[in-house]
Amino acid sequence: MPISRTDNEVNSHVPRSSAYWYAAAAPAVELPAGQVLVADEVRLPDGRVIACPAAPMVAGAIGATGHPVVTGPVRLLTEAADSGFHAAVARTPVSAYASGDAPDAESPGGVAVMVAAPDTWLRPAVGAVVESWARVMRPRTVLLASPRSFCAGVERAIDVVEALLEQQHAPGGRRVFVRKQIVHNTHVIAGLVERGAVFVEELDEIPAGSLVVFSAHGVSPQVRAEAERRNLQVVDATCPLVTKVHAEARRFAERGNSIVLIGHAGHEEVEGTYGEAPDATVVVGGPQDIDGLDPPDPSKITYLTQTTLAVDETRATIAALKKRFPKARSPGSEDICYATTNRQHALGAVTEQADLVLVLGSANSSNSVRLVELARTAGTPAQLIEDPSHIRPDWLRDVATVGLSAGASAPHALVQETLSALGGLGPLTVRERVTTTEDTYFAPPAAVRKNR
Repeated sequence: MPISRTDNEVNSHVPRSSAYWYAAAAPAVELPAGQVLVADEVRLPDGRVIACPAAPMVAGAIGATGHPVVTGPVRLLTEAADSGFHAAVARTPVSAYASGDAPDAESPGGVAVMVAAPDTWLRPAVGAVVESWARVMRPRTVLLASPRSFCAGVERAIDVVEALLEQQHAPGGRRVFVRKQIVHNTHVIAGLVERGAVFVEELDEIPAGSLVVFSAHGVSPQVRAEAERRNLQVVDATCPLVTKVHAEARRFAERGNSIVLIGHAGHEEVEGTYGEAPDATVVVGGPQDIDGLDPPDPSKITYLTQTTLAVDETRATIAALKKRFPKARSPGSEDICYATTNRQHALGAVTEQADLVLVLGSANSSNSVRLVELARTAGTPAQLIEDPSHIRPDWLRDVATVGLSAGASAPHALVQETLSALGGLGPLTVRERVTTTEDTYFAPPAAVRKNR
């Protein structure tokens, strides 16, 4: 039996037309004064329990208003009970479900927020957030782009650090330092830090003689030389596809060619590649930078690209380069990696049918940002999110179909968490669109294989 709204349950502070109501409640966990508790489940007076999978999204939206927020169970009390707490409650409308499939105590779709009664000034702000979620509760379809999430290079890099962390507590084990982020994802980094990894920006932060892992994005020869000077034991987790671009830079520079490196200045991958031949290399970000090039020999130009660029935008830059320098040549094989290309094609297959595109990934993840740009260029609203807590209710207004993907450095688990959270707003139909199947595997570095 679903929770229903009655006149007696509507608090005097809330209009009777509101999509939520206040009810007497008690926290099932200790709640510090001033904290807002977002329910991940609602426990009814008769013992029934209603799951609230949308809790991460609701908590994120309330936290964004500046109120301290935690998640946990909420107990609704009888009308006469007075615990000093109240809950603002919203449920997915029964009309959102097919006949005979109405929500009950076993089904998802609840949202509950509890506020300490002395903090009554919190009610309007919190109630507004709850109501904003209640207004977007409805059935939805998610078009799940595939491939998505981790690529072979990312998996290899993470496996390297995890393997070394397993060894650090064994006899002869060593503390694991990592230069820069091993991959560009905050959840991955937080998980590795929790297990004992130490991330640094530069090598001078590491004690001499220590063990250091180079990230998947690669490093310049100058960084390698510094590691040698400091007697650091290096385990190189550079993606093999990035290593390929480094080798191309060295090879063409040795031939006397000018190298046009298409990429984002300041990105770690670009810095590493540039460092292979700094005297012969110039970085360009797009077609607008081509007119400023002045190579010593226009007939000897080779262009290389960052591996995580947008395919279409890169083609436009190459076209502009060849128009000005007709003899400019490619390295002979594509530099943009297979995973970046595959994820862009997969997202393109769902973008036109989606009202909104969500891409899981961190803001410093180049390939994730490119996915968002790709969807927006196609005319579909798109948002980059770290996890479900970053989804906002106004994005979902009038949205019946959501396109969902994840950048190559975003964990698979975040996709499932996002699907679960969206399912808390009403019935969710998930349709996976597979454009290709990936089976690429990169073996770990010899240093890791030897110690396993």
